[in-house]
Amino acid sequence: MALFQIDYFSTSLSRIINFNILIPNDILPGMSAGNPHYLRGVKTLFLLHGYSGSNRDWLFSSAAVELSIKYNLAMIMPSGENSFYLDGKGTGKAFCRFVGEELVQYTCKTFGLSDKKEDIFIGGYSMGGFGALHTALAYPDTFGKAVALSSALIIHDIMNMPIGFQDGFADFDYYRSVFGDLESLETSENNPEYLIRKMVEEGREIPEIFMTCGTEDFLIEQNRAFCQFLCNENIDVHYQEHPGTHNWEFWNRYLEPAILWLLNIEERS
Repeated sequence: MALFQIDYFSTSLSRIINFNILIPNDILPGMSAGNPHYLRGVKTLFLLHGYSGSNRDWLFSSAAVELSIKYNLAMIMPSGENSFYLDGKGTGKAFCRFVGEELVQYTCKTFGLSDKKEDIFIGGYSMGGFGALHTALAYPDTFGKAVALSSALIIHDIMNMPIGFQDGFADFDYYRSVFGDLESLETSENNPEYLIRKMVEEGREIPEIFMTCGTEDFLIEQNRAFCQFLCNENIDVHYQEHPGTHNWEFWNRYLEPAILWLLNIEERS
């Protein structure tokens, strides 16, 4: 297993940034023998961290290394800071473009990864789950599938938020700086629902979506509502609920089932 920690200048973010990438390109023959995933080229999964997290979260808190080897899957873990992976106003805040365009092109060119849509996936937990959904919808010609674990689908929670409001995570000024005018979120490019409605109207193909959330998670109702929205728009979504809360125990438990879904492998009971 090769682990790269890359520092390079990002034009989208106007500064030196870093990301981690796992590539199973040095697996010994005895480890890959009989593994059907090594009869094909490597596929790529972008993994996005949550609010207050970093690009090391998936590397140190999950079974990413083991699953990368097992499924011949490159895993790219960028830092999204607390951006919700959206393009903010001002220089150096284009996080959606950074992940959905620049980083894909950079890693494909630098590491010889496939640039085919069917070989590129994106996933994340919490804020990263929101980011995975939004980025896949913003770049539907780049990502074939999206995985969203316990997604922070908070658009309706912050829509029309009054000035001075503060919850347990952030305040009005933060939400406005990240999502833009909160009174205009219904028709904002930062709203995944708006992107889907627009794509449906234009007859564009929507990436396949996998969603799961713990039944004791504080974001369960938001995930249920978004799933219902997708169903109302006749969008196929693979949605699961399981006992669990908003923690790594839950995300680790369902990372491999999500990968099986990405690779079109039937999960064994």
